[in-house]
Amino acid sequence: MSGPAPPRPEAFTPALRVLSAVAPALVGIAFLAAWEAAVRWFAVPPYILPGPVAIAQALVADWGLLSRSLLVTLKVAGLALLAAVTVGGLLAVLFAQSRWVERALFPYAVVLQVTPIVAIAPLILIWVDNVLLALLVCAWIVAFFPILSNTVLGLHSADRNLEDLFRLHGATRWQVLWLLRLPSALPYFLAGLRVAGGLALIGAVVAEFVAGVGGTGSGLAFRILEASFQLRIPRMFAALALISVCGIAIFALLGLVQHLALRHWHESALRRDG
Repeated sequence: MSGPAPPRPEAFTPALRVLSAVAPALVGIAFLAAWEAAVRWFAVPPYILPGPVAIAQALVADWGLLSRSLLVTLKVAGLALLAAVTVGGLLAVLFAQSRWVERALFPYAVVLQVTPIVAIAPLILIWVDNVLLALLVCAWIVAFFPILSNTVLGLHSADRNLEDLFRLHGATRWQVLWLLRLPSALPYFLAGLRVAGGLALIGAVVAEFVAGVGGTGSGLAFRILEASFQLRIPRMFAALALISVCGIAIFALLGLVQHLALRHWHESALRRDG
């Protein structure tokens, strides 16, 4: 006599979704609680390692100062990401249209990617008179390569049989690009965009560290340096926390854009049961 039928995978889907959403928060809360307990148990001075409570208090007390610096950093990161999308996307289309152009120019894009931004940022700050523009160039160098490389890969990954079908029906090169190759490259472009978003923020922070810009135009990197010089370590950790939260928010936002753009047609975004 057969037993009851096993539950379908769909029955576990809501519970698994709730668990997947709650689990990271629970791990984070446990980590912060252990951190606070260890700091209090071992009586660690706040100028060495502040606890989460002290960091939260510093964040609230210095919010006016830190929020203004946060806007400066986000402005540089956002403009750098926009420039990376524009330049990287246009270069990718150009490379896809001409193999000779790709072979001639792509190695220089690799050189920019593998060169440490810390090494060339001082030169950029010397050559570019405008500090904001110099920071933007530094952040753009870090962010544009994932856009370029992923989009080029996507443009070259279009179905060859469909390309032959397009040409069989007399489609021009630009029609093949617009109707076939660009849609095929969209998932690759969006994947590169998620990576580039975080790299733009990192590039902006690194450039600010090198520039050491103070005053009204100071970003979070300068606030970290300033707090370290003054031994206001809770404020320094508060600025670091803001950078981390912004990085997570950028990644999540771009992930949502990726999901909304692909959810109706691409395998990577289609819902799977079980």
